[in-house]
Amino acid sequence: MQQQSTITGFGLDIDAARVKLKDVVKHTPLIYNASLSKKYNCAVYLKREDLQIVRSYKLRGAYNMISSLPEDQRAKGVVCASAGNHAQGFAYSCKVLNIKGIVFMPIITPNQKVRQTKMFGDGNIEIKLVGDTFDDCAAAAKAYTEANGMSFIPPFDHPKVIEGQATVGLEILEDLQDIDYLFAPVGGGGLIAGVGAYFQQVSPDTNIIGVEPEGAPSMSEALKQGAPVKLDSIDPFVDGAAVKRVGDYPFDICKEVIDEMVLVNEGKVCSTILKLYNEDAIVVEPAGALSVAALDNFSESIKGKKVVCIVSGSNNDIDRMQEIKERSLQFEGLKHFFLIRFAQRPGALKEFVNHVLGPTDDIVRFEYMQKHNKETGPALVGIEMQDKADYERLLENMQRYHINFTPINKNDNLFGYLI
Repeated sequence: MQQQSTITGFGLDIDAARVKLKDVVKHTPLIYNASLSKKYNCAVYLKREDLQIVRSYKLRGAYNMISSLPEDQRAKGVVCASAGNHAQGFAYSCKVLNIKGIVFMPIITPNQKVRQTKMFGDGNIEIKLVGDTFDDCAAAAKAYTEANGMSFIPPFDHPKVIEGQATVGLEILEDLQDIDYLFAPVGGGGLIAGVGAYFQQVSPDTNIIGVEPEGAPSMSEALKQGAPVKLDSIDPFVDGAAVKRVGDYPFDICKEVIDEMVLVNEGKVCSTILKLYNEDAIVVEPAGALSVAALDNFSESIKGKKVVCIVSGSNNDIDRMQEIKERSLQFEGLKHFFLIRFAQRPGALKEFVNHVLGPTDDIVRFEYMQKHNKETGPALVGIEMQDKADYERLLENMQRYHINFTPINKNDNLFGYLI
């Protein structure tokens, strides 16, 4: 079937983007996933943008915008602000086009991300570490752009960036027809705006589901209020999708093309990362796991349907894996922390281990807290269990043996301070 991909309603020309990108990006595979299909009793396909050249879809939008600049403007150089996938797509684009690029990153950016960006730029980029936050960094980048007569390349808030990201949708529909549900991660909104716009024209019956982390519901709030709003604070854990404010251009499209937004707990994202790795040998970053993590919320409605999940990227720092495992265990109800005031008598701790803990419970952290007067205070105790149902039995045992305890998993202030 011949598919026309010029979308006049949103001012996007996805055909032009495809031509620009055809020799630069991979047409990434759309792969049937047997384990997820069996679990949800449907046909689940994963669009593997984690296998893209820079390990995320961001190359598409960055290259499309940069290559669309007039030649004289491009020759003056380009600037971006990013500590993640956009920086790497931007850097690779500068290398391919052989132009000068300046990447602004916050001072706190991990060395691994700095090295990756330099590698993809291969001598065509300069990295400037500025500011303690991304907002400070972005402000410095825009000021530098103006002062030097260069062009700023935003991560999502520009039609040319959206056009580039839309080619993900074009490739999906080249490989598979009659899709019932499409799940896409949402940060600033560029990916789902582009893909959603293309699907609305070529596959209008497909349900477009946007997925955000609970700690950064910027698109959900924008759709509720009818315009982009800046959130006061966000949880930065799902860094590829944690933005305080969605873009104006993406929002104008998203309000027309998104059928439903869903929020996913960060712990659920972590569990999904581990399952994809353990069961399918797929390495994804937190944002890359969002679309798959949302399937539980639609387990009834997707039965017997054809479902596509966009796996948006795999730039996951190995140093984060311990935190990912910790968040997953807590979300699954398998790891709990308590402040316990043990009775000051011989055998109190031994009694706790022998009679309160279950046969498969394990103490994974034990630390006495010091009071200001140097006296020993309560103990911080971390307990890991094999079945979340064992938690209620543990609480019953602590009450039976008159243990003075305070659960702290759900106490955000205590948990953040102690753990």
